[in-house]
Amino acid sequence: MAQTLLEQLRTMTIVVADTGDIQAIERLKPRDATTNPSLITAAAQMPQYQEIVDQTLLEARTEKGKQASAEEVASLAFERLAVAFGKKILQIIPGRVSTEVDARLSYDTEATIAKGRYLISEYEKAGVSRDRILIKIAATWEGIRAAEVLEKEGIHCNLTLLFGLHQAIACAEAGVTLISPFVGRILDWYKKKTGRDSFPAPEDPGVLSVTRIYNYYKTFGHQTEVMGASFRNMGEIVELAGCDLLTISPALLDELESNQGELVRKLSPDLADAEPIEKIEMNREVFDQMHQDDPMASEKLTEGIEGFSKALESLELLLKNRLAQLEGQEALSHAADDIFHVYDLDGDGFITREEWAGSDAVFDALDSNRDGKITPAEMAAGLGAAYHHHLVGV
Repeated sequence: MAQTLLEQLRTMTIVVADTGDIQAIERLKPRDATTNPSLITAAAQMPQYQEIVDQTLLEARTEKGKQASAEEVASLAFERLAVAFGKKILQIIPGRVSTEVDARLSYDTEATIAKGRYLISEYEKAGVSRDRILIKIAATWEGIRAAEVLEKEGIHCNLTLLFGLHQAIACAEAGVTLISPFVGRILDWYKKKTGRDSFPAPEDPGVLSVTRIYNYYKTFGHQTEVMGASFRNMGEIVELAGCDLLTISPALLDELESNQGELVRKLSPDLADAEPIEKIEMNREVFDQMHQDDPMASEKLTEGIEGFSKALESLELLLKNRLAQLEGQEALSHAADDIFHVYDLDGDGFITREEWAGSDAVFDALDSNRDGKITPAEMAAGLGAAYHHHLVGV
């Protein structure tokens, strides 16, 4: 019987699920998984996870005390919720879960170190080994320096929002466990820049970027793992078959599962050895210069940090609203509607992928007709009846 593309991919690449939906993880059976604020926001609106959300909020209120503001309680609840979902996911998967440091700390090395230590302590209090956790940090120079300290303490890190070779080299030299270069977001930038609607998969700028990073790592013996992320189509995944890991949304995993045909391995240490690659000596000055010379990387890193911060703000708003309900108060008026408008930057009534800037997996799940825009109705349908009630006043 012919193997599916997904079955073949699993023989050469570790497949990671880009979703916070525990039921999807149970169905897709990845080795590793990841969480972030927009994934948790989506999952938190599903009825099956309401108990986790409510319990986490009430525990945060008890810890902070009655005098604490809703903002303080929601902020603590987000961190606890990330760990709560992480623990649930670890009961299903055999590998690791990535848990994100607050993106608003991306340029603060000491605060990022402290937050990474805190998240690990929360997992360890629950009996989870630190070997099963990746602390997710934006690949700024400050974030990379924080990861270097954490790695020396045995706290493994996943450096995200990675768009350029300079970021990748700095991460490898810092001893980072894993990097997540964003394939689809690189493609987005080049499509906008060139005015092209598409690129053939072998010429996809995101594919070429990850291939270059992978080959550099293998040529110079770096142990940091490369995990391609943020895919726009199946072709990108096929072109990166053989990459150490790939984190893929449920929709694209299903597409790979439903397609057959031969999957050719495109990345391997042997193929990398055949490439003439020059070593780059990395330091802060070189990093800053390469970053400045790469407008795609500099723009997408800034945009990504802003987007991840925005996703966290929308989750905290949602948690504040739920806390008010649990404490018998009137729900914060229009909270869910406010969340939609957090993303609808130009107020035109729909959210584009650029405006969203949170998790690509969540955007893809909400964009039910695949037209590249999320309407209030699509968001309501995707995030559940509770959200729908507040968003459109049903």
